[in-house]
Amino acid sequence: METVLALGIGIVFGAGIWLVLRPRTFQVLIGLMLMSYAVNLFIFAMGRLAVDRPPLTPAGTVPDPAALADPVPQALVLTAIVIGFATTALYLVVMIGARGLAGTDHVDGEEPGE
Repeated sequence: METVLALGIGIVFGAGIWLVLRPRTFQVLIGLMLMSYAVNLFIFAMGRLAVDRPPLTPAGTVPDPAALADPVPQALVLTAIVIGFATTALYLVVMIGARGLAGTDHVDGEEPGE
């Protein structure tokens, strides 16, 4: 399963890099989002993927760190999702404004062949 997850993360990140190198701003934005998703999956996977481990200590029991899920990667990914959403909204507003000013969504402001 680790190999499948590693290949999935690599494919998503590679697709993000490919889109970042495209000439249109919307493709660049989607590429940045894909790369952030791949990094979030990587961080989450580094927290030792486990099945049937509770995130909190059950009431009335002695805490055993080996029997619990690691909350740090979960918190980091949740924070990254919120920050990623905010920056995506900002990029989208800037992209729409630049499209209105330049009349094109090409990254350098000029259509090919002009």
